Amino acid sequence: MRHNLTIMKIISILSVKIIMIILLINDPGQRTNCPHKEELVLNHLLKQDVGELQACSAIIQGDMDGVDKDVFRKLLASKKPPQKTPAISVFLPQRNKGLSIIRDRGFLTVSRSKEEKDFPIAYSIVVHEKIEMFERLLRAIYTPDNVYCVHVDQKSPEIFKEAVRAITSCLTNVFVAIQADINLYLLNTCGTDFPIKTNAEMVQSLKLLNGKNSLESETVEAKKRRWQYHHNVTNVVKKTNVKKSPPPIKTPMFSGNAYFVVSREFVEHIFKSKEIQDFMEWEKDTYSPDEHMWATLQRMPSVPGSNPPNIKYQQSDMNSIARLVKWSYFEGELKNGDPYPPRTGMHRWAVCVYGAGDLKWIVQQHHLLANKFDPEVDDVAIKCMEAFVRYKAIYGHSLLTVKKSDIIL
Repeated sequence: MRHNLTIMKIISILSVKIIMIILLINDPGQRTNCPHKEELVLNHLLKQDVGELQACSAIIQGDMDGVDKDVFRKLLASKKPPQKTPAISVFLPQRNKGLSIIRDRGFLTVSRSKEEKDFPIAYSIVVHEKIEMFERLLRAIYTPDNVYCVHVDQKSPEIFKEAVRAITSCLTNVFVAIQADINLYLLNTCGTDFPIKTNAEMVQSLKLLNGKNSLESETVEAKKRRWQYHHNVTNVVKKTNVKKSPPPIKTPMFSGNAYFVVSREFVEHIFKSKEIQDFMEWEKDTYSPDEHMWATLQRMPSVPGSNPPNIKYQQSDMNSIARLVKWSYFEGELKNGDPYPPRTGMHRWAVCVYGAGDLKWIVQQHHLLANKFDPEVDDVAIKCMEAFVRYKAIYGHSLLTVKKSDIIL
């Protein structure tokens, strides 16, 4: 269901299902006020023993025959039966709850390198359900050098909001915004996203952009009807036969998705430019504006970090670094020219919800994050991605190539 009601709601909806990464140039991330010895963090490496890491290494390398069956059963043991809010009571506020979560769940609270410390990243995260996935995502992308703004949907149950506050209470560089403020943050939700790169790798990727943005922006004729006609929005979005006036911009329209990596200057510009504000107003009665507004902004010459509208600058989701998504209608045999292999998880709205068998392909891609993950579909896939990212962040070695005999803790 899509809603296009007001400018504030438009921006919220445009940002659905994304994590927006902004390059922070001036302000470093604040330090956590819940310090503890780094050795404690290392000893809580996902609470996995060497055997579990070896199993994940085999899974990520595509060697299912190399997975010890008893260890694999252990990985599956903690998988919960499907429920709407799994384990929310674990995160509810209690005395020193935040400190215990940060300590026991193994948040990395010490800078890993000077390069990461000198290049902080800002995350804008919108959540509304599945508290466990929020905690796992935050833990996977967390460093004391970054800044995180968490927006909790106002319609979420109070118990969910309390759990979010408890998780973030000891992290002074994580801000919870129950009331969204469009002048400060873009809004998004990322309940099914997960990083496939360490923070250090993300810093390196962002530096290589050298101030440019990275997002899907292409010409797709089939999607033009989404903005050429007025749409009525109630509980559903319905196309009318009324044609809209041309967009109030000089640049042609482009198609894309809601996933992007943009510079801080980009964010500041879209709030200051009257042309873009008028464009946002014009967008409010289109269908699925997240699939064409950001892509169009990226091709406007006046927008910082953008690309020219020339066809030579077309960029697909596979070429950008924002998000790895596997669409059902593009799956096939790589030897036949298809962009990616069939999924091993399941499909949801034509998007692959990844299974453990997808990990070898996923970790070889250049994207920063991947979508979709769901513990109720395949929790082993998430556990092994957690292990992959954390092990590389701490030890500098990849479970994709490391020999099982070399895995240490």
